[in-house]
Amino acid sequence: MNEMTNSLTEIQMRPAKQVMRLARLGSFHQCRLSFMRILLRRLKHENWSFDRPRFDIDAKGVGIAVYSAHGPDRTYSLVCFAHDLPDEDRSDRVIAHAWDATFTLFDGTPTKEDLKRLSQNVPKQEAGRISNREISLSRANRSVRMFDYVISCLKEGRQPDPDKVLSVGYLMRTTAVYGSGKFGAIDREEICSRAEFKPPFQAEMLSVYLTRAFILDLVEHMAAAASPDTAVPLEPSLRRKFGVGNSTGLGMAPFIVNHPILFNNWIAAREFALAKVRALPAASSEEKSNFQRILARAIINTERWRSEHPVQQEKLVSLHEDMRQIKAKITTNILDQERPWDQLYCWAEETLSMEGQEQLVSLLLEPHGHLVDDIADCMDADEENLFCIDGAVSVAHLRKVIEEIYDWALKTDWDASENIARIWYVSEEKLEPRLGERASEPLDAYEQPLAIGRDVAAMHQAFDGWDNKYCLADFLLAHPEHRHTARRVQIAEKMPYAEILDNTISDTLMPIDMLRCKLSFFGATHFDPRSDRWVRINMFQNAPFPHELANYEDENWSYPTLDEN
Repeated sequence: MNEMTNSLTEIQMRPAKQVMRLARLGSFHQCRLSFMRILLRRLKHENWSFDRPRFDIDAKGVGIAVYSAHGPDRTYSLVCFAHDLPDEDRSDRVIAHAWDATFTLFDGTPTKEDLKRLSQNVPKQEAGRISNREISLSRANRSVRMFDYVISCLKEGRQPDPDKVLSVGYLMRTTAVYGSGKFGAIDREEICSRAEFKPPFQAEMLSVYLTRAFILDLVEHMAAAASPDTAVPLEPSLRRKFGVGNSTGLGMAPFIVNHPILFNNWIAAREFALAKVRALPAASSEEKSNFQRILARAIINTERWRSEHPVQQEKLVSLHEDMRQIKAKITTNILDQERPWDQLYCWAEETLSMEGQEQLVSLLLEPHGHLVDDIADCMDADEENLFCIDGAVSVAHLRKVIEEIYDWALKTDWDASENIARIWYVSEEKLEPRLGERASEPLDAYEQPLAIGRDVAAMHQAFDGWDNKYCLADFLLAHPEHRHTARRVQIAEKMPYAEILDNTISDTLMPIDMLRCKLSFFGATHFDPRSDRWVRINMFQNAPFPHELANYEDENWSYPTLDEN
């Protein structure tokens, strides 16, 4: 991303102190740089092919299937196990022990021996073990009423009601997609040099994409098995309205704190893309037309977005009004003026809610794929590159860096109970991140280093009495407890978007803001918090299926098409 420093002379990237607050991060939307969209662009551009070499599923929907994706250099296969799960055993919780379907993404084409081994382990998930031939491990449960309703319709020879389909938007929800070495899977370091896996989370996105194909094939198969004389498949445009649901909890939240360099690169890519668009001197007729079209589609998306959580409900009310105002604003010929996209963005900052501002950021990127899509190549990270602490810098220098970047933390009273109310720890049973209440739970001995602001303020206070003649190495020799904090400060000095500039242990913390931010980079839609700590989303809704991808031209598939309204 070297061009970032020399190509933008008039419009600069938004400052970290504006972007890296949880309220704004928790208002991000999917965009062209989201990982699902990066994946499908690559699969289409490189002419990947897909097949289903095995589909041994009985009339009850139980059995095994294999879906293969063939790229220029390698083949990957999703191995799917479908189960007969009693209703009472079905749960969204990560602590569940049984699921309607379980999956693994296999590196290559599995042999009969591989499938036998996987059949003895993948259905057990954490209780089993996979190998370095497997890239991810996942599972999903049916949305029972929708699953049964669709089968009932199809076996009677009729299509499901589109409004009912859209009210849910998926037939199954995943409750985890594990990778990066978990439960015996291959380490990411072993595959990240592959071009198709260089951008973040591409293997996991491929797994979910193929999972979606399996789920839709499964309901059509079960309908046909139940009534072979009358059953019909789903009409293609209606079929695409089904995504893959997902339930995500606190386990995902600490990731963006624990990977500051990677997180910086995600945010920096998005901000750089926005800055490039804002710097354009004029808008072409095609760009204006495309923007108006995608805005109309985004308005439909907003109208269909539902949430049961009061915080998100309030944000949706604002977003509805924001979309109305954007639509009205572009009728004022603002797009015909000099630097139109910058003018539109600046107007939004002064006029719209944060939810609306960040929706506009995503929309501004849509007509400019030729300008921003290649930035996706900069979203991975070599996290070892800045791991070493530079002990030669002076204490005075590090003190100054802290005062510039973490001024908010220095202004926080860390003795006040409300500012240290929460405590992050790892559960014993599932080894998953959890959030406890410091005052009522004896968890101090298990606290994870996720309170960056508090720790930075403590190190800054510990600098008292250390004058300019001392270097950081001298200080850390006396205070080794601050090593992890010193490393983060040095990373943040070089990576402006590495840190969340908010208190992650206060009594007002909304972990769903952290979840929303990460899920927006995945490409998730219809963010629906079920509490302040877990959320339901939809993945790949409206996307072409593997058999459609080669001839599908709508690169804005994340938004509903205009003929759906």
